[in-house]
Amino acid sequence: MADLHEIKCINKSDRYNIHERILSIGGIDTEGKRWKLSLADAIVGIENNKWAFYVNNSYGQKVNVIIAKTATGNKYLRTEADTTEKNNLLELPECN
Repeated sequence: MADLHEIKCINKSDRYNIHERILSIGGIDTEGKRWKLSLADAIVGIENNKWAFYVNNSYGQKVNVIIAKTATGNKYLRTEADTTEKNNLLELPECN
């Protein structure tokens, strides 16, 4: 079973395409330490069932983060559909 982690921050590139925007994700572990993963490492961890991620949307609802693919096959992270039209990942603050 995958370890579940909340994503609390991201680092973005200067690209405008949603699937190219996120460079890394981060959060705080159960011991209160900050963690940060590259997009590629996060995707591999999800695919290998090592990690599962979620965000809390603007209504405080837990929304799962999943792997999506562009029409050309590039993988990126997005959240499952929820009750808000905001982009739950891109709305997060920048990681330090």
